[in-house]
Amino acid sequence: MTEQQEANPFTLHDTRIPRFIYGTAWKEQATSELTMQALNNGFTAIDTANQRKHYFEQGVGEALQNFYRSSGRRREDLFLQTKFTYAEGQDNRLPYNPAADTKTQVEQSLLSSLEHLHTEYLDAYLLHGPSRSQGLSDRDFAVWETMEGFHRSGQIKLLGVSNVNHQQLELLSHRAAIKPMLVQNRCFARTGWDANIRQLCHRHGILYQGFSLLTANTQLLAKPEFQAIMARSGLTGPQVIFQAALKMGMIILTGTSDPAHMQQDLNCLHTPLRDDEVNLIEQLMT
Repeated sequence: MTEQQEANPFTLHDTRIPRFIYGTAWKEQATSELTMQALNNGFTAIDTANQRKHYFEQGVGEALQNFYRSSGRRREDLFLQTKFTYAEGQDNRLPYNPAADTKTQVEQSLLSSLEHLHTEYLDAYLLHGPSRSQGLSDRDFAVWETMEGFHRSGQIKLLGVSNVNHQQLELLSHRAAIKPMLVQNRCFARTGWDANIRQLCHRHGILYQGFSLLTANTQLLAKPEFQAIMARSGLTGPQVIFQAALKMGMIILTGTSDPAHMQQDLNCLHTPLRDDEVNLIEQLMT
């Protein structure tokens, strides 16, 4: 049993959600190879998006097919998550007809994702971000209602939203017929690791996925207090951040391209951090 499996996966609506998810953004033609490496190194959850501008969803699907053949594992052994992205966040390689209505765009994008990933269902499907920076538009609610329909049909197990602020999440949680179950946000130490959103998630029973935990917080690693935690524990900087995030109740997204770092990430619990050290990390840059 790997340390990842020992890290007590969440269960929500009978769906098992590992604490570590491998992120496949910005990998282009290396997507298939790196996703395969991640799976072979112990990741059991994969995050992608039907947004060719930043993701290569078909490359993820190719890796999954190769992994099933080589490992003997099955689709139900993995957690697969992808997203619907508005045309404003896409390049010219759209997964839907831009002239179609919003409901049809979501339907076309989802069916394309199922085809790319060679699956009949998704463990999670996320709105990649609201259509505007403040509040929610009619388009956002049309997207969500369409996602709800796929959830009811069993093609999506969990519904979520990414790149969302506190006001938007509160509004969606109150107005949606089926409440959001997952939030995926860029996580900054300077905001208490997205403390307000995490508190709202806790209140509504929503699971929080944090991304850019390393790239958004490089200044943290140079602080003397952080260096002292690394020296005491013998953990790398990323391992300290990931373990602290786990102990804050987050699900971790990491997209490292280095197989050694994949192993280090999954084994970040090797030396336990003390509660006072986790509290210090949570407050260090606020």
